[in-house]
Amino acid sequence: MSLSLDSTQLDRYSRHIIMDDVGPEGQKRLLDSAVLVVGAGGLGSPVIQYLAAAGVGRLGIVDDDVVERSNLQRQIIHGDGDIGRPKVESAAEFVADLNPDVTVETYETRLSKENVADVVPGHDVVVDASDNFPTRYLLNDFCRLQGIPIAHGSIYKFEGQLTTLVPGGPCYRCLFPEAPEPGTVPDCATTGVLGVLPGTVGCIQATEAVKLVLDAGERLEGRLLFYDAMDLTFETVPYQQNPECPVCGDDPIDSIDDVEYSAVCAIGAD
Repeated sequence: MSLSLDSTQLDRYSRHIIMDDVGPEGQKRLLDSAVLVVGAGGLGSPVIQYLAAAGVGRLGIVDDDVVERSNLQRQIIHGDGDIGRPKVESAAEFVADLNPDVTVETYETRLSKENVADVVPGHDVVVDASDNFPTRYLLNDFCRLQGIPIAHGSIYKFEGQLTTLVPGGPCYRCLFPEAPEPGTVPDCATTGVLGVLPGTVGCIQATEAVKLVLDAGERLEGRLLFYDAMDLTFETVPYQQNPECPVCGDDPIDSIDDVEYSAVCAIGAD
């Protein structure tokens, strides 16, 4: 890895470079990294914005949706002129305007068992900014098999929760062995969401992704962070690896071929 940074990069990333825990080596590591952001909506917007600003060299963006007016209250990388455009297209244009050092690869699709192997490999970190349980479990299972860490976040009304899933540590299924029954957890189109909430949660996800690339600091591994915007409180709850977990336990699966990512996203009859 060449440590040479040109004069423009030395200026752009100067506040990183003067930090002992980043420096020119860390900044070059960011520029040489590849991060996949799954979802370009409420959570994905601040993640994409800050990872691009930080100089993540290759940014993959996965989303199959188009920009709607109701998105603009919280999805800050899209504007009024983007209504009707694919979110990945609007996001890529936003990144190009922000930082020419960043190469954007767009995937205008919903991540599925059929295409995950074509999208995820080759990235150093995955940021789970999705809004549905099948995608969360699919990412957890596939990334664990591939040895790729995940910065996970989710939001609901005034609340958010985050954790970081790393190879060798507990996985998402250790926390939640199965998804809730369909219809028991309403989405933000039904219940609403505070517009600034995904900004807070997404910024923490971006922070975790940068720390994973830099291999710096203490991550949210084995810790679930709860954020309550109404009370403005943070609470961290530790959790451990489950030896009976079908993905990271004592007898893990070796493929996702037989996993059905719908309904409760369960593995096996038990």
